[in-house]
Amino acid sequence: MGRTPLLSFFLRRADIVKRNAIKFVQMRWFISVKARPAGNRNTAVSGGNSGTETPCNRIAVLYQMGVRYMTLPNGNKRAVHTPVKPCLPLRKTVLVTGGAGFLGSQLCARKLEQGHQVICLDNLQTGRMRNITPLMSHRSFRFIEHDVITPYQLKGPVHQIFNLACPASPPKYQMDPIHTFKTSVMGAMNALDLAREKGAKVFQASTSEIYGDPEISPQPEGYRGSVNTFGPRACYDEGKRAAETLFHDYYHRYGVQISIARIFNTYGPYMDPQDGRVVSNFITQALRGEDITVYGGGRQTRSFCYAGDLLDAIEALMDLNETAPAPVNLGNPGEFTVLELARKVCALTGTRSQLVFKDLPQDDPKQRKPDISFATAKLGWHPKVRLKDGLRRTIRHFQAEMAETDHISAAAR
Repeated sequence: MGRTPLLSFFLRRADIVKRNAIKFVQMRWFISVKARPAGNRNTAVSGGNSGTETPCNRIAVLYQMGVRYMTLPNGNKRAVHTPVKPCLPLRKTVLVTGGAGFLGSQLCARKLEQGHQVICLDNLQTGRMRNITPLMSHRSFRFIEHDVITPYQLKGPVHQIFNLACPASPPKYQMDPIHTFKTSVMGAMNALDLAREKGAKVFQASTSEIYGDPEISPQPEGYRGSVNTFGPRACYDEGKRAAETLFHDYYHRYGVQISIARIFNTYGPYMDPQDGRVVSNFITQALRGEDITVYGGGRQTRSFCYAGDLLDAIEALMDLNETAPAPVNLGNPGEFTVLELARKVCALTGTRSQLVFKDLPQDDPKQRKPDISFATAKLGWHPKVRLKDGLRRTIRHFQAEMAETDHISAAAR
């Protein structure tokens, strides 16, 4: 039976559409794939502008859990170099324990901005709902009120775990030292167990307190510290040391992928004005016109890192693929006496507060200064925000929060 003119017309049109479709696939979906480093799940597939000669009759798509190949029919054997938009990073599910805290809440916000699914887990012992209230309406954010000393299960995949859960200021962690120790040790173990189950990478927020009252300055990662195991700060210091041991053993025993940061004094917006740390104490007292309490003679030194700088380093460390992970110091190597800090806060707030001196608490370290050469070499990181600039931002945040709190208190009376 012969073809009608109408049928011939549609067949010709179909043939043209088919040939144009093949050309479109050749020109727009040409991808050359380079081998990824072992364990690197996030390396983007390189485009045709990489300079790699690949026969354009093969398109290879590399997936996270293996390699699959899709071959399209193409008679053209020429190498075609077509600019291809870089692949977007895989959308991850990120768990942040202690996610309602000073640093955790800012990390949650960052991960949401990057397009990830975020699970915030916090028992609100020191974390605050006001820190995560702006995130609660985000469709990719979920809050779970839970204590990390109790095991927890999550449905679905989890790609990264940031274990930040633990009171960090001496007055807070000394309120319930046994719970603090459990949070450091059992909280770390539960995070590691979940990472092992999910195949996730897990970050441990360790601390400069593992160095105790150091006998050398600055403190490098190889320094083993001078810690009193039988004192009021031991619940935190020794708990964090034990957590590092667990991370070491889970990595070597079970192959859990880990990152560990020894975090030095950090400050910035979203700190709790009542948390008892030296920066928040000084700012709160100055803004209220109260006497500023300096312990000892104020000659003990601290190194203050702005929160935004620290979070940059934490994310860079978590994205690093290491064959032999080890703890890394993160902090600002600029060293100031506590008395210098008090005077800077007075100058920036314009307060008329007076300095009063009290006895130095037991085991309070005389000096803190990180050696960050390891972090600089591995991550290309160095803190950018000067203490004076960071204090200005923190003071503005405290002024706004304290004004809001005072307004609510006045309205309630």
